[in-house]
Amino acid sequence: MNDSLAQSAIRLTQFSHGGGCGCKIAPAVLSEILVRSGAKHLLPPALLVGTESSDDAAVYQLNDSQAVVATTDFFMPIVDDAFDFGRIAATNALSDVYAMGGTPIFALAIVGMPIDKLPVESIQQILAGGESVCTAAGIPIAGGHSIDAQEPIYGLVAIGVVHPKRVKRNDQARAGDVLILGKPLGVGVMSAALKKGELSEAGYAQMLASTTQLNTPGSQLAEMEGVHAMTDVTGFALLGHLLEMCRGSKLRAEVEFSRLPFWREASALAEQGYVTGAAARNWQSYGHDVQIEAALPEWQKNLLSDPQTSGGLLVACAPEAVETVLALFKVQGFEHACAIGQFQAGNSMVVVR
Repeated sequence: MNDSLAQSAIRLTQFSHGGGCGCKIAPAVLSEILVRSGAKHLLPPALLVGTESSDDAAVYQLNDSQAVVATTDFFMPIVDDAFDFGRIAATNALSDVYAMGGTPIFALAIVGMPIDKLPVESIQQILAGGESVCTAAGIPIAGGHSIDAQEPIYGLVAIGVVHPKRVKRNDQARAGDVLILGKPLGVGVMSAALKKGELSEAGYAQMLASTTQLNTPGSQLAEMEGVHAMTDVTGFALLGHLLEMCRGSKLRAEVEFSRLPFWREASALAEQGYVTGAAARNWQSYGHDVQIEAALPEWQKNLLSDPQTSGGLLVACAPEAVETVLALFKVQGFEHACAIGQFQAGNSMVVVR
């Protein structure tokens, strides 16, 4: 078999036990691991955001007008196409910079590949996919590190900048703030169907369009005084990342299930029983802090804890800023962005109505 035929016959997902942000360690397990980490007395005042709020990236102030945003994200293949895998992983990594209100300036590649199993051409295509996204974001990949690994791993260290006064943390929501979601949900369900060969071509195109759409509105949302807090929805699903906002802000979030945007094929697949193992682990980790008042069948509940890869921004903004925030999303191509609920005074929990 020649090299091109060998490459086309390879399914990247066959090498990994999980894919995309579904690879994340479950929230409860991660909390247990990290409970004793972090020497608080060693943290310099210039470190504006560290590990204390489970935020998307670290932020370090350089001077009165500049702070560095630093993050890293990598995972195993969520799709079989090498170029697409690279694009998705890079988009996901850059999202954390945008979620802090920052603007990316460069990236470093993280590469782990089973050299004895994957042809060089496939690895080149993964890297090329990541480079194409960074080019679209207007930044270079300026270096990186590679290892010989049993499972394919790719991602980025993403570095950005932001004005120190415009950092958008995930723990600054205010009572009365409206909650806005930038992208539809359901990527995890679609990835589960893809691995079993049951995702349609249209569904794959939808999944790819979602996971490779850079969350660029974040940089401009940082300029808006009415935007108080921000994060992005990834492996811990909508409920998990919203709970992080609630806990940090010491507020209760009320979500209207009927307002939630889902990819159409994801809803159909979920109703047929497609679900990821990470969805169950997510629910086991934080379900005790979720109150579901709506009469939802199990498949709809599963969508609430469905891990998202390169998901949408989750924005807490003042009611008077909602139209401006939604207009910004729409002008940048996020046509499904919508208001899904509101923050209220109360215990740190999520109520789904």
